[in-house]
Amino acid sequence: MVDDEILQKLIKKTLSNGGEYADIFIENRRTTAIQLEDDKIEKVIAGATAGMGIRLIYNGKTAYAYSNDFSEGVLMELADTVSKAASSSVQDIVIDMKKRSPEVTFVIKTPPETIPMPKKVGLVKTGNETARKFDQRIKQVNVVYRDSLQNVKIYTSDGFVSEDERVYTLGVVQVIAIDGDVIQTGYEPVGGLIGYELFDDRPMDGVALKAAQRAVMMLGAKRAPGGRMPVVISSEAGGTMIHEAIGHGLEADLVQQGLSVYSKKIGQQVASHAITVIDDATLPNKRGSFSFDDEGTPSKRNILVKEGILLGYMYDRYTAMVDKTTSTGNGRRESYEHKPVPRMTNTFIAQGNRSPDEVIRSVTKGLLVKKMGGGQVNTVTGDFVFEVQEGYIIENGGIGEPVRGATLVGNGPEVLKSIDMVASDLGFSIGTCGKDGQGVPVSDAMPTLRIPEMVVGGEISS
Repeated sequence: MVDDEILQKLIKKTLSNGGEYADIFIENRRTTAIQLEDDKIEKVIAGATAGMGIRLIYNGKTAYAYSNDFSEGVLMELADTVSKAASSSVQDIVIDMKKRSPEVTFVIKTPPETIPMPKKVGLVKTGNETARKFDQRIKQVNVVYRDSLQNVKIYTSDGFVSEDERVYTLGVVQVIAIDGDVIQTGYEPVGGLIGYELFDDRPMDGVALKAAQRAVMMLGAKRAPGGRMPVVISSEAGGTMIHEAIGHGLEADLVQQGLSVYSKKIGQQVASHAITVIDDATLPNKRGSFSFDDEGTPSKRNILVKEGILLGYMYDRYTAMVDKTTSTGNGRRESYEHKPVPRMTNTFIAQGNRSPDEVIRSVTKGLLVKKMGGGQVNTVTGDFVFEVQEGYIIENGGIGEPVRGATLVGNGPEVLKSIDMVASDLGFSIGTCGKDGQGVPVSDAMPTLRIPEMVVGGEISS
């Protein structure tokens, strides 16, 4: 949409009054979304957006402006506006641009744009029919299908051009089951940096069935007992806890602002020796993967915590400049309308050497968490509260009856330091992570693990 000669002019104009760094982010995105609710298709949306953002970093501050008008005059005016954030005299700028080759690439077997719309609508209808047929107590079903093709080009003042094509495909089924005055919800998403082949391994009827089974099973579940007890979190629960309990606290902007409990703790023990935490954007077909981040830095595998010791934080270019280090490839943004900030990609606790059954058998009486719900965390203190969407009592090392209404209450660093058993399995969950008013696709994971004691919110027996 904009040739390299104009882009070079824009970079020079942006730096014309000084500055340590400038970049240009160009995005072209095509999206399809289908939503079914109350037994009928509510929305079918297909559209495209495109735009450009120009950023200048000068004297520890950021100036950013964007436009969806690609005419040269408008873009030069945009660059001129951004340049006025600086106030130095500079000599003529010479930038020798080099195109970066990706270190990892991803295979898309079936591009979603090759699938006709009626087939995508049929997929959504199948999810709805499967969920409703499962049990008459299922009263509401919401099915969503979404795919997007995002092409980005990043042009940087340190002489690099990076291009990335990202194909995202997503399916979500949410059901509500009602029995008398008991209402339970089942929610199951699938997706990733993947094409329509997603539904070869995870067909929509299977996704719908899983959501329906969970909601109906929880209708007959007893209230969860409350109090302090051992908790086993299954790999099936996904990595919501690790994402919230430590992930955000390792993003460099929060660290530098003193808003993280992990600030100034490099080299210190922040978790048990059984815990290694990794953020890895190179994993094949995961929702948080990419070849280049939104600043043109190649994707990386970053070991953040190794055997309990904090090794580093997640950086974008700006926070890396503040700490006089290099970006870890975690500069991410929702679209050209947003400036990049440090964000997680695919964040997980590394596998251990115990079997999942061994971890469960080690508990005489406690709670098994099979599926996490929503949660909140205070990154300054590390305190968190998480809902349990699917949970079971553990009795004498065996999985007992299901329970509902449980919450997990604790402190991230304390819980991480107490984990004493980590299994060899690994289960991923997906989501859209919100921060600074923008959302980006992520995934997170953890093995089955044991927390010897934590507070479970539930029914307190008299």
